[in-house]
Amino acid sequence: MRGDVVPRRVSIGLITILVVCVIWYAVTTGLGLIPSGRFPSPAETWSAFIHVSGRGYGGGDLTLHVYNSLRLVVLGFLFAIATGVPLGLLMGWSRTAEALINPIFLIIRPIPPLAWIPLAILWLGLGDAAKMMVIWFSAFVPSVINTYAGVRNIDRPVIEAAYMLGMPKTRFVGEVLIPGASPMIFTGLRLSLQASWTTLVAAELVGAFYGIGRVLNVAQQDLYPGMILVGMIAVAILGWGTTRLLGVAEAYALRWNTAALAAKG
Repeated sequence: MRGDVVPRRVSIGLITILVVCVIWYAVTTGLGLIPSGRFPSPAETWSAFIHVSGRGYGGGDLTLHVYNSLRLVVLGFLFAIATGVPLGLLMGWSRTAEALINPIFLIIRPIPPLAWIPLAILWLGLGDAAKMMVIWFSAFVPSVINTYAGVRNIDRPVIEAAYMLGMPKTRFVGEVLIPGASPMIFTGLRLSLQASWTTLVAAELVGAFYGIGRVLNVAQQDLYPGMILVGMIAVAILGWGTTRLLGVAEAYALRWNTAALAAKG
């Protein structure tokens, strides 16, 4: 049954993309309803793709731009996980830690990630470190919030039973806290990954030497709609691909947690 559902969903998705492409061709090339200066045709977009893939654009070819953007997102995202998830676990587990940390977190939480760009440049210059700082902040907040919520949603009897059995703190964290909060943790990671890509493009619009944001910035200055659309599509594909990889990791982790709990039961 599951095998029938997946191919059907894939087929529907491919048909939807095909319909969108046909409409795109019709309103640009076929009927000329939208001038090329406003929105590129499929042929102009393909030409821009060949351009940036071969001769390069904005200081490098497409491979270099994609590599630089992907590296910044992955590093910033992983650093956000390494700091945000433990902090969320700590705040959800300890009332004392929540009382100490939450007031500061509530102050910085409403600040948009893009508002940190000037300060990041002032502290770290125009290099990759400033961009990673902004990406880290955008991914850090959702990971903390959802991890904290995941810990607080664990059934109280489970926690009380672990305390009654005298479970050591390390085992409690590894066998109760993290498995119980895992669904919400991965929800936070998906939001963090999405925020990372959104913030990356904005961060690369300022002072970047390579990256998809650099391509978009130069194309906007050159009035090159085809190249702008190539950059947007590249972000969409990379975001989709990294989200799929995270989904695979989530499925494996949650299945492993379920199997481990069943074995203990």
